Amino acid sequence: MNFQPIQPVQPGALQLAGVTISISGQLGVLVQDLCLAIAPGDIATIMGPSGAGKSTLLAYVGGFMDRAAFDGSGRVAIGAEVIDHKPAEERRLGVLFQDAILFPHLSVGGNLLFGLPRTRLKSRRERRAAAADALASAGLADFIDRDPATLSGGQKARVALLRTLLSEPRALLLDEPFGKLDVDLRGEFRAFVFAHVVERRLPTLLVTHDPADATDAGGPLIRLDAVKEHAR
Repeated sequence: MNFQPIQPVQPGALQLAGVTISISGQLGVLVQDLCLAIAPGDIATIMGPSGAGKSTLLAYVGGFMDRAAFDGSGRVAIGAEVIDHKPAEERRLGVLFQDAILFPHLSVGGNLLFGLPRTRLKSRRERRAAAADALASAGLADFIDRDPATLSGGQKARVALLRTLLSEPRALLLDEPFGKLDVDLRGEFRAFVFAHVVERRLPTLLVTHDPADATDAGGPLIRLDAVKEHAR
């Protein structure tokens, strides 16, 4: 495949060029020749039926796609920096899933400190203060020593997002992060997440089944169809 050259739309944009994903050992193509540029602070939404490859596309971009189950090719870049050859931990992309996965053996503050790079704040006092400030900004002041098991679903979701943001990602990948919240919490948390996307100017790729998510995201909408058959 001849890839389109990566040209930064603007510094910090998340760019996909010629991304194609197929099911290993089969003729099914999930994503074919996808080209997309997401500017800092913008949110592109991926929608489609179950099995169309939405989450697999996120996994390819993030570097954690199951290579035994899927074949993938195409360029992924942040600005002018091509990152698709790098392992997931070196891409510096934040990921939020449908389940707010918090470490049960750590306090709320411990979960946040896990995501905070040690290169930025080295002293324990500074790091704890950064975690406390983040919690206060999310309406969770004085939660730093709480057990994650005592949090509500909405509180866990906010802590998971804060941990991701404290890791200083260059872009966000959102895989149905609002899906398990009730209607009221869903709208509230969606607004919370999108506000942080804009404030931190993070290019964001969102997977969802909910048209309201796409409407509020306000960016490009990509619809993936059911698996396409082709001859290799």
